[in-house]
Amino acid sequence: MKPSTELHDLIKSLTKSEKRFFKLHSALQSGPKNYLRLFEAIDKQPVYDEDALKLQFAKEIFIKHLPSEKNHLYKLILKALRAYHAEGSVSGILKQEIKNIEILYQKALYAECNKLLHRAKRIAKENERFYYLFELLNWEKMLLEEAYESGEFTKDLDALIEEEREVIEKLRNLAAYHILYSKINYVFRSGGYVRTEEEHAMVEEISEHQLIKGKNTALSRRAATICFYTQGFCQWAKRDWRTSLEKFLRVKQILDENPLIKADLPKRYVRTLHYIINGQIELMELDAARANIALMRALPEEPGFSGISIATQVYVAGTICELRLLDRSGEHAQAVEMAPEFIAGMEALGERLHKEYALEFQWCMACAYFGAGQVNKSLAWLNKVLNDNETTLRQDIFTYARLFNLVVHYELGNYDLLAYIVRSTQRFLDKRQRANGVEVVLIDGIKKLARTTDAAQKRELFKILHAQLAELLNDPNEQLVLKYFDVLAWAEAHATGEAFSDVVRRRALRSA
Repeated sequence: MKPSTELHDLIKSLTKSEKRFFKLHSALQSGPKNYLRLFEAIDKQPVYDEDALKLQFAKEIFIKHLPSEKNHLYKLILKALRAYHAEGSVSGILKQEIKNIEILYQKALYAECNKLLHRAKRIAKENERFYYLFELLNWEKMLLEEAYESGEFTKDLDALIEEEREVIEKLRNLAAYHILYSKINYVFRSGGYVRTEEEHAMVEEISEHQLIKGKNTALSRRAATICFYTQGFCQWAKRDWRTSLEKFLRVKQILDENPLIKADLPKRYVRTLHYIINGQIELMELDAARANIALMRALPEEPGFSGISIATQVYVAGTICELRLLDRSGEHAQAVEMAPEFIAGMEALGERLHKEYALEFQWCMACAYFGAGQVNKSLAWLNKVLNDNETTLRQDIFTYARLFNLVVHYELGNYDLLAYIVRSTQRFLDKRQRANGVEVVLIDGIKKLARTTDAAQKRELFKILHAQLAELLNDPNEQLVLKYFDVLAWAEAHATGEAFSDVVRRRALRSA
């Protein structure tokens, strides 16, 4: 069996400050510290090598029990990290305060316990941490009982019961919003943008839910952010970019106005910015999108936005947003110039790069190289998408990758191969019932172009294809293809003899 790399992964994730704290924390313990020697040995390994460890410590007794030593070290590191980050988040502070309350209560130090309780309640209320607030109210009831037994009747039990009822209601409200968000998130993560009647029905059901369409239904600021976020997601799935942007901007406003909650919900803030930027790109508000990309990349300097997880999310979202912006503005040469840096950054993330974002990045790179005229490199990136065996995640990307594949192979002059690819693509679309008018016209046009050798005839066919696509794209339901690849600009470029990037750039300037 292959040795587990979990301990190595944990050690490699530590910052210099965390490593230093762990060693200082370990110094407080007496006796031999074989685990510290093991820590330092693993820390020096770029890739985990258990055989090398066994060889290095061959003369040591503890190496005979390496699995248990590794497990012990793993727990010690987590213990040290808990101490290091105890006051680094609202959650950590409240957990620590509740533990202190419990200790003081058990020692019958009720007055001191009350002081800590009121301070912890204030923190929980300010940050809307209702789960902790509910637990604190339980402690308050226990302290109230002790006060009654001591003959103190200054506290109002009815007020405490009413406060508990309000907290429970807010918890239920927040949980209900989380469920609705999970449902719309599932729709988008699996199939992307709404296309089928079934998908429309699912989104409409969520959109029409009383908690989503009703006014003043969110009982807390946290719930309000989920409410507007879900509304934005529903409109995004339906491709109503303007309304979606307005909803996500409202989420950002609430979080900006409540810095404590913003610092406690950093991932929600980054995701919100991600959709704001993409909404602005869709609406060709490119200057605003650039400003928000810069804002996103500066987030790790703000309170609550530190740590590997947030840094990864910010880097990935910022990179994908910038690539999309360059693609939609026709600046493909600039995207290719920046590509080595982006590729190195993504590769450095390793397993921290989620599959969905890896797919989006590969797609963006394929579009960038295509626009820059480096079609072979575009195909290489496109094949990374097409060769993936994912069957449930972002099927919209896989669908348009197949259509884009036809365009790429046409540009490469692979006409014999195109006949097979066309049939395969048609079977794929028929099986998934995803063929819209644009897809049908594009496939038919490419089949005709591949059979034509005369340059003048090809240009005429491209003019016809451009006219057909332009008419179809008047229908908002047909415009989704433009989110992935500007097929209209491609047809226009061939019809007029211009470079693809020049056409995209001209159209972007006209739309701005």
